[in-house]
Amino acid sequence: MMRENGGMQSLGSNGRPAGRGVSMRMGSAGMAVMLVVFLVAVVFAANQNDVVGWLVVIISLGWLLIFAFVVFSLRSAARKAAARLQGHAGPGGSGQSSAPVAVDRARDLKLDHSFKIVQVQVGVVRDYLGKDEGMVERALETIEITSHNARSMMKGSSEGPVEGTVVD
Repeated sequence: MMRENGGMQSLGSNGRPAGRGVSMRMGSAGMAVMLVVFLVAVVFAANQNDVVGWLVVIISLGWLLIFAFVVFSLRSAARKAAARLQGHAGPGGSGQSSAPVAVDRARDLKLDHSFKIVQVQVGVVRDYLGKDEGMVERALETIEITSHNARSMMKGSSEGPVEGTVVD
């Protein structure tokens, strides 16, 4: 079985990835120990039939319940985390990748930047109209280039970006 980092992962005798079930086995072993402690406390308390023995039983029952709550909540959280990781595994996993969302976000940022450039150049045209024809011409060229590039991002055009000088 391949890991995400490209290395091989060995499988245990039960077909599970080695090392993955260690915490599950430890939780089960700990639960068994706590259950044995509780049962021994009950047996001694029943044989002795005194108040201190029954207090020990109540305390051991409390610890058993706390331990069970922790073990089961951790197992549940681990299963949810594993399911979430499998859902975001991408092409090799069973879930869908978040790559299209990242591509859409990057495209939206590029388009936003293009629109800001156009807005700045419109201000340049307004400021220099009738004063400096060269500046107005460069600003209009920048608007043309930026608009073409933005449209190609939206359409997915294969023409490629327009070449030219961008004036800020």
